[in-house]
Amino acid sequence: MSERILMVTPYPPLRDGLAQYAVQEVKRLRAAGNDVEVLSPEPSAAHYHIDLLSRRGPVALAKRVVGYDRVIIQYHPAVFFRPPVTPAQRARVAAGLLFAFRRGGNVELRVHEFDVEGVRGSTLDAVLTRAMWRAARRITVHTESQGDQLARAYEVPRDRIEVVEHGAHFEPRTTATRAEARAQLQLPDDAFVFLSIGFIQPHKGFDRAVRAFGDLGARGCRLEIVGSVRPDDHDYQVHLDDLRALVEATPGVTLHEGYVSDEQFDTWIVAVDALVLPYRLIWSSSVAERAVLFGRPVIATQVGGLAQQMPPGTRLVADDGELLLAMREAAGDETLSARELVPWPVGDRDRIQSEIRIRAAALRAASPEAAAISSVSAPVRRVPPLALPDPVSARPGVSTFKRAVRRITAWQLDPVVGQVNRLRHAVIDALEGDDGPPGRR
Repeated sequence: MSERILMVTPYPPLRDGLAQYAVQEVKRLRAAGNDVEVLSPEPSAAHYHIDLLSRRGPVALAKRVVGYDRVIIQYHPAVFFRPPVTPAQRARVAAGLLFAFRRGGNVELRVHEFDVEGVRGSTLDAVLTRAMWRAARRITVHTESQGDQLARAYEVPRDRIEVVEHGAHFEPRTTATRAEARAQLQLPDDAFVFLSIGFIQPHKGFDRAVRAFGDLGARGCRLEIVGSVRPDDHDYQVHLDDLRALVEATPGVTLHEGYVSDEQFDTWIVAVDALVLPYRLIWSSSVAERAVLFGRPVIATQVGGLAQQMPPGTRLVADDGELLLAMREAAGDETLSARELVPWPVGDRDRIQSEIRIRAAALRAASPEAAAISSVSAPVRRVPPLALPDPVSARPGVSTFKRAVRRITAWQLDPVVGQVNRLRHAVIDALEGDDGPPGRR
């Protein structure tokens, strides 16, 4: 029996892993004869668009969910919450979503990531957040550990939470053979090729793969890093600068910057001998599922739910030393022993980002080659764009007062902020003139 379904999700042409996941489920639901409409949080190819980050977003969603047999929400905190998340914002969003879930009736949450901050105790935001999650008729997660944690955090009956494999709706996007894929990507036929692919972000840990690769380039191996960085995040841009320098100082490693199509993504996976997923922090991985789809071996760090997600035969590593050994064993080189490395912090984004900066600085100081190839504009780009502080506060009523002050002073402050940032961009453009930075001329 066909159903009328509303899917709430980021959607193409947005370049986002969640959007790609949703497209594949929409395709499957429609193939089964269902009438599926899509609502996205920003303009896209979806039927409807509601800014879910706005103050009226959850209420507007509540008006739209009526009249469907099922409402499926691809849930990620970034879809509904604008950082920094205060107790007042958490209470407001939770109340709006609680209203929407009850109006929709048959609401299903496809949970890709969730935040347990502020959900304990008897405060208003905690009570509303737990009630919001319990109002969902069905919740799906990708691993058993996710389900257990969610049930404990939000006091949701465990039998209402179902585990669905991350790649349950995935389909191959290429029919190329390994030889055809290598020819298309101009990769040598006889090299052992590792691949790290996806959005370039500090928690993805692609720099860890480069360091573990070490001198394998001299042994005929290659490491291909493929991905793009979201341009509006300053920390990600700084991380990209460090990664570029590290790649250029490591023979055999190539960084391919830019977003790739679904077909190109799969072509890269088909072409290589092994994927390296050196994540520092993650819940589950679409890249891992696509590797399984094409039967490619995976070396992955044992974080989040990856151990439960990956099939037998996957090489799971606990730290950088084990990653180094795993890559050498995969390439048939077991002559080197693991180096003594300080373990990375686990599970804390701020600590991870701080550690990345410290190690990147140490690399530049210790490696004249890496320092020489760093862009001359990097010191300027490391200074974040000027931005006014967010008008938020944990104290009741203060956020409203700050927003009022912000509106009153905007005509004076916004032009100053804009001019400072234009000067910053002008300096960067001047430093990155026609001759280019040292080492790239």
